[in-house]
Amino acid sequence: MKIRMTADSTCDLSPELLRKYDIALAPLSVIIDGEVFHDGVDVTPRDVFRAADAGKSVRTAAVNAYEYKEFFGKQLRNCDQLVHICISSEFSTCYADACEAAAETGNVFVVDSRNLSTGSGLLALEGVEMAEKGMDGEAVAEALRGKTGLVDTSFVVRTIDYLRRGGRCSGLEALGAKMLHIRPSIVVRDGKMHPGDKYRGRYEHYLKHYIQDALADDRMIDFRRVFITHSPSEEGLVRFAIDTVKSYGLFQEVLETMAGCTVCTHCGPDTLGIIFMRKQ
Repeated sequence: MKIRMTADSTCDLSPELLRKYDIALAPLSVIIDGEVFHDGVDVTPRDVFRAADAGKSVRTAAVNAYEYKEFFGKQLRNCDQLVHICISSEFSTCYADACEAAAETGNVFVVDSRNLSTGSGLLALEGVEMAEKGMDGEAVAEALRGKTGLVDTSFVVRTIDYLRRGGRCSGLEALGAKMLHIRPSIVVRDGKMHPGDKYRGRYEHYLKHYIQDALADDRMIDFRRVFITHSPSEEGLVRFAIDTVKSYGLFQEVLETMAGCTVCTHCGPDTLGIIFMRKQ
């Protein structure tokens, strides 16, 4: 039996990883001044930022049930079962729509990742490894649901203006962060985004302390892989983060990926996250 993993485009896996693990993506929509584009297909994060800087309306929309049904049907031509990973149901209706489409399609098992970006991507990679060991789609999906709470996702943002526009923080919070030159961190927990620690200074300073905090409790970290996922950022910022994580000598794989349009629409430029799994 051939099992294939699929995911929402919000999983932010790189093209290289998608090819390596044979993972197909269902693209969310990005709507710029009423014109509909598809995440990772015909629009880029830089297009999103240019539109936002020009004062255009930029918003995102879930994959609807019809689109999922078409997507699932196409993927099932080349496999027996699908396990599909969705962005957290707290952020989007993708999960509900995917479940509706899966019920109509059959042989599709949908997992609410309770996460976003490569927090979802980590689960997709876990699913590939389970399928390679001979587990069927239903067993893979059930095992992944049990692992959602082990994903450790956090990120720091340059500005919370994008989060404010998306309703993720208040105008007062955004004003305070600007006035104090704060680099806020966001933590994903229980499927939702929560405020984390606040940092100040140039990237060499705040990233050093953010990474130190993220990796502080290393006794329970699964050291197989860590993602450094970022929106379009100045090259030095990303390179510094990668070198700093590698200097700990903990992880077997340190993987860099670019956040897609959906995540960038809500987080803005110079956003960088550290994402890994915990053992328990």
